[in-house]
Amino acid sequence: MSEDQEQNPTFDENFEEMLASSFDYSYTPPRRGEIREATILQIDEREIIVDLGAKQDGIVPSQDLDRMDDEFRASLSAGASVPVYVINPRDQNDNLIVSINMGLQRYDWEKARELLSSQDAVDVKVSGYNKGGALVRWNRLEGFIPSSHLVSTNLSIDRREAMQELIGKTLGVKVIEVDQDRRRLIFSEREAQKEWRARQKAKLLAELNVGDVVNGVVTGLRDFGAFVNIGGADGLIHVSELAWHRVDHPRDILHIGEEIEVYVLNLDRETNRIALSRKRLLSDPWDDAQYRYHEGQLVAGYVTNVVDFGAFVALEDGLEGLLHLSEMGDGALKEPYSYVQKGDHLSLRISHLEPEKRRVGFTQRWGTELEDESSDDAGALSENDNTDGDAGESAPVAEDAPSEADAVDEPAADEKAST
Repeated sequence: MSEDQEQNPTFDENFEEMLASSFDYSYTPPRRGEIREATILQIDEREIIVDLGAKQDGIVPSQDLDRMDDEFRASLSAGASVPVYVINPRDQNDNLIVSINMGLQRYDWEKARELLSSQDAVDVKVSGYNKGGALVRWNRLEGFIPSSHLVSTNLSIDRREAMQELIGKTLGVKVIEVDQDRRRLIFSEREAQKEWRARQKAKLLAELNVGDVVNGVVTGLRDFGAFVNIGGADGLIHVSELAWHRVDHPRDILHIGEEIEVYVLNLDRETNRIALSRKRLLSDPWDDAQYRYHEGQLVAGYVTNVVDFGAFVALEDGLEGLLHLSEMGDGALKEPYSYVQKGDHLSLRISHLEPEKRRVGFTQRWGTELEDESSDDAGALSENDNTDGDAGESAPVAEDAPSEADAVDEPAADEKAST
């Protein structure tokens, strides 16, 4: 034995330890702050003994057991695998001290960072709320969902009442911020909903076919159209597909929350877009317009738009045409805006009808009062009463609508009368 060995009695022990460890090239001693997967060897009332692949077993002290909730502690058993956090690789009594609670928390922080990168959705349970949003629990960590990222709240009721209703509920969320040093873990339900809707839309696109008729709920109204939820995914009805007549804004005929039937107009599986139509399920008013209407007929309609040269008027069935400025009132108007407004209901006559060109013109210069037709009918009846012959052979004057040629001759007749 050398002189150095005699002066240093621990030399042999250290040498033996180094010699033993030299044969296990994969072994690394536990370090403070490290998280390792451990196997429970023994559970005592005041401590738990675990094997974490070190030269000695780890001890979970009583303080750590006291921090565990009763349900989790009861679920532990010998042979179970748990993550442990190395508190002290060697204390004053040469023990390896580890913590299951801190191991689970550190593991959860690492998992949260992975979720932030992967953008996978997870479930959290609402435990409370404050003025900024909802407090939630995820595994061993407490997180937060800002109000702007909540979609499960009922905005139609008081905010405090709405937040109170969330407590105890499980929400699907995404991790949007992780800061372990500040113990800041932020979730978003809105982002998770976006992904869920994208998956639902992809599923719907795979199942739907052009020409299908489905039920939906109006979820949004924009200048360019209406969004309709058709089973977890939104489709768009362009403003031109809302009705056969001109629609200035979707809110004129639809409202949010309304249930409607829609026609699948187009499917774009590359961009996940669904085009819908409402008017394709309504009968086209031009299909039989020539049988239901004739020139000179007195009709009722409402103004859909006002322009410099007149107003567009739609009948109840959606047939839309122009009431030109020269045909408004007595025809002497200089501009239409002081005479009619959008939404006004008017009584007018059909001045010309061209179903093949999908055109119809209106006028108010031929007389638009119902009394006019009533008096004509009354005159025709009295005339028939004074005429000898079979009453069944007489025809009511009201059924003989004035032709376009008659409409042109009437002003000339008026001029002669005035002369």
